[in-house]
Amino acid sequence: MPVSTSNTVARRAVIVAGNRTPFVKAFSEYLSLDTIDLGVEAVRGLMARSGLDSSQLDAVIWGGVLLPPLAPNVAREIVLDLELPAGIEANTVTRACASGLQAITDAVAKIERGEADVIIAGGSDSTSNATLAMPADFVRSVAPFAMGKSSGVAGFFGMLGGLFPPTKALPKMPKVAERSTGEVMGESAEKMAGIHGISRDAQDELATRSHHRAAAAWASGRFDDEVSAVTINDIAVERDTIVRGDTSVEKMAKLRAVFAQDGTLTAANSSTLTDGASATLIMSEDKAIALGFTPLASFRSWAYSAVDPRDQLLKGPAISMPLALKRAGLKLEDVDLVDMHEAFAGQVLSILAMLEDDEFARVELGVDQAVGRIDPAILNVQGGSVAIGHPFAATGSRMVNTMANELHRTGKDTALLGICAAGGLGAAAVLERIK
Repeated sequence: MPVSTSNTVARRAVIVAGNRTPFVKAFSEYLSLDTIDLGVEAVRGLMARSGLDSSQLDAVIWGGVLLPPLAPNVAREIVLDLELPAGIEANTVTRACASGLQAITDAVAKIERGEADVIIAGGSDSTSNATLAMPADFVRSVAPFAMGKSSGVAGFFGMLGGLFPPTKALPKMPKVAERSTGEVMGESAEKMAGIHGISRDAQDELATRSHHRAAAAWASGRFDDEVSAVTINDIAVERDTIVRGDTSVEKMAKLRAVFAQDGTLTAANSSTLTDGASATLIMSEDKAIALGFTPLASFRSWAYSAVDPRDQLLKGPAISMPLALKRAGLKLEDVDLVDMHEAFAGQVLSILAMLEDDEFARVELGVDQAVGRIDPAILNVQGGSVAIGHPFAATGSRMVNTMANELHRTGKDTALLGICAAGGLGAAAVLERIK
């Protein structure tokens, strides 16, 4: 991966705007909206917010995890549903929970190579509309009749005979589990928290802080520049519905563990299943200035990593974040802000512990000293996924938008992003403010 820095890239890609839907719990307000619909809402809101003329748009690059089987190129469907110019090319990428960031860094690379000037990138997921996996016996019985290999009364009753007992026709409950290990992600995070000695109290404290900061961001108007309302049946969803500004460590302590009988992970200190979408508008710097846009931030570097899922599934950011810093020519103490995806509070705290560990640095990173300590005061300053929610492929774009706006608003220089993802994957990026 090329090192993307303002010093080495003659043609710089810049973030000029971002927009997302409010994030809501799965099977609630957005039940009637699938992944494509949510993407349409985010992109429509972005174009309205930014005032972008669709004739200037070169491409849409979109991230997705729960892709609709009959229309998996969500990016192209968004272009068509919005009736944007048909010549806008579009493609969809998937890298589990890092899919949104992958779409954005693909867009940055495309612009910096001179292949485009204006790209919308982001991601969406609708857990509410995830495809249910049907039992193999059901598929083998129904498919021949449905596809015309058998027909008539005999074929119909033959199909019904294959579905006896009726339990054969029941779909399997989907699980966020690793295909290679069968381990549910929460179980992996529980194991990770145990390895690093992360206490229940520490996890509840981080989760409480996430809610309080997200609530404060809404109260201060900081999310007003990033979120547009979604109206369904004349009812407007204007804000994230998961954020609880009145929660406390004491309230969280009352919940039981959900992934192990004597565990530390609860529904409150874990991100919940979420529906939503987020989009980011990226341009070449010259094009942005020519069109009258204010560049907010650029990518100084990014990095992706992978570890053995049988070890610590979610430790990828502890590899990719130091790598992104190295590619940016920075050390952790040089960074003004850090934004980490909170799949689980225990996962975030485990990553922080690894970054502070000299032995981890020597064994895993091949360096003599620990990466360093991240001050809680600069970590997830506007809350994180535990509070805001986590529509899998939308999270990367949400984080980029929030950090780009925060750098521009505060005058701080750099932000480090970190995302864990299924399959033992990790992702990271360094953003820098445009001065």
